[in-house]
Amino acid sequence: MRLTGRILLATGNAHKLREVAEILAPFAIEVLPPAALGYRPDVVEDGDTFEANAIKKAEAGLAATGLPCLADDSGIEARALGWAPGVISARYAGEPCDDAANNRKLVAELAPHADKFVQYRCVIALARKGEAPLTWSGTFPGQHTASPRGAGGFGYDPYVLVPELGQTVAELSSEAKHARSHRGQALRAFVDWLRSCS
Repeated sequence: MRLTGRILLATGNAHKLREVAEILAPFAIEVLPPAALGYRPDVVEDGDTFEANAIKKAEAGLAATGLPCLADDSGIEARALGWAPGVISARYAGEPCDDAANNRKLVAELAPHADKFVQYRCVIALARKGEAPLTWSGTFPGQHTASPRGAGGFGYDPYVLVPELGQTVAELSSEAKHARSHRGQALRAFVDWLRSCS
């Protein structure tokens, strides 16, 4: 089934909306934020995996608006912590979500560990009428640092160093981040699927 026309991006996160819009800008599909349709994507993210949460959000958006819906679930995983915080990355330090508190907690939890390997993970899900949901994923590895650097990005970005570049994710340009990021990888896989349908 070819995907044309308008598609809902089911997120209230302005940073994600901007990133996805930038990555999908070359394609002739109108990406709509929830506010444009009067939809509030307040879905309880109670899945055990990023995939389960992404599908749940995409299917809720489809059910509410009737439009094909794209949704993502993403977070950071620390190897030394058994891949925590994972699916609870946005609320790692508790509710309400607070980036500064989340980062303080991750710095404290990783402090006793020599292994600072972390990776971002993203799963993108697409829900369409009469079709099974589809998913695409990506991972973005780095080293956690206790000292934040950079004013770009969001969330954990100032604390994730890309060793081969000597920069944190928050120091990368948008273009450099999209070329490497977990979300960029997942969206490029989605784009490859779009091309295969045309």
